[in-house]
Amino acid sequence: MLENINATRMQLLQLRRRVALATRGHRLLSEKRDEISRQLIRIARLIQPLRQRVEEKLLDTFRRFMLARASMEPENVKAALQVPTKKFTLAIELANIMNVKVPKMTKEIEGDIICYGFATTSGEMDVALLSLEKAFDDLIELAEKEKQARLLAVELQMTRRRVNVLEHIVIPDIQETIKYIFGKLAEVERDNISRLMKIADMIRS
Repeated sequence: MLENINATRMQLLQLRRRVALATRGHRLLSEKRDEISRQLIRIARLIQPLRQRVEEKLLDTFRRFMLARASMEPENVKAALQVPTKKFTLAIELANIMNVKVPKMTKEIEGDIICYGFATTSGEMDVALLSLEKAFDDLIELAEKEKQARLLAVELQMTRRRVNVLEHIVIPDIQETIKYIFGKLAEVERDNISRLMKIADMIRS
């Protein structure tokens, strides 16, 4: 395949520029890969305790709902939760982490989560709903962090592939071609010198 290369000084100059550009790209991508890894580790450390906190809050909420259902008539449970008066709005903005667009979520809540009379409901229903309300912030943060982690993981995988292609294929191939052209030019130079020496010998004789 190298035999088809046009072994000229212009081609050698172009290849040297290409290898310099590829080396610079490799360095920048390596820095990006390392920074994404650091960000991913930071987010992963936040996710673990956050998920545990969410699971604990949801488990407590579920347990309280079960207690409320056990102490109320089924039709009263249905009636209490049928017409909610609390409005929940989730806004999603995009932030930039190492050129990766990741979501940042904010919530807006209006109204009261307890939207029923107290005559036919138990106190456990009140506590269950308030417990669920308290879990919202952690739930939103957990969803945000997990989505960020997934997007960064995908970008990290792509960046690693690009770094590996540059490091193990592109740069070595260009360097091998440069070496081949340099050898060919050196061979041509030796042939020219040899011819000039023969011509000089012929002139002198």
